[in-house]
Amino acid sequence: MPYQLYFYPANASLAPHILLEEIGCEYELVLVDRTVNAHKSEAYLRLNPAGLIPALVDGDIVLSETAAIMLHLADKHPDAALIPTLQSAERAQCYRWLIYLTNTLQADLIHYFYPDRIGGEFATEVEHRATERIMPMLDILKTQLAASGGPYLLGTMYTIADIFLFMMCRWTRDMPNPARNRPELARFLDTMAKRSAVIRTHEQERLELPWY
Repeated sequence: MPYQLYFYPANASLAPHILLEEIGCEYELVLVDRTVNAHKSEAYLRLNPAGLIPALVDGDIVLSETAAIMLHLADKHPDAALIPTLQSAERAQCYRWLIYLTNTLQADLIHYFYPDRIGGEFATEVEHRATERIMPMLDILKTQLAASGGPYLLGTMYTIADIFLFMMCRWTRDMPNPARNRPELARFLDTMAKRSAVIRTHEQERLELPWY
């Protein structure tokens, strides 16, 4: 039975969608139309009670949370070599950067895009503070790319953390100082954009240029 990825174009489902294309396995895309609040529907909430996108169905397994989905898929398809060997130093670093991206950078990007969720009448201030926090995070990532020797976070080893980073950088594209303004991140983004799986994913989701 193929995987089912519940997605909406350009949302947090983009990274697992790219990963599925990188793996080359069978999967089905199921559109969750945010424009009609389908992610809050009774049917979708049975899959993901948080009402967030994405969700992945793998037989009897139902997963939410982008990073969890990606770890599950990478572990199930070791031949794709998109996560380092268990107990290796590289595996530990992959965990480090994946969790940094989802727990730290993504959390503040959510505050930037949805400041009213926690700021109410102070939404503008929340957005401003989020921007101030995000910029140094991007600098940390550019420094890691420089230290690794590139083109990826772990040097020449391409992992799920790179796919997640690509998605996060894409989200900054309309910010005052987007990720692409940093040479190290610009080179990373250019490398990622040339990958066949990334191209196919963007075509399937009908995402227009510029991607980042």
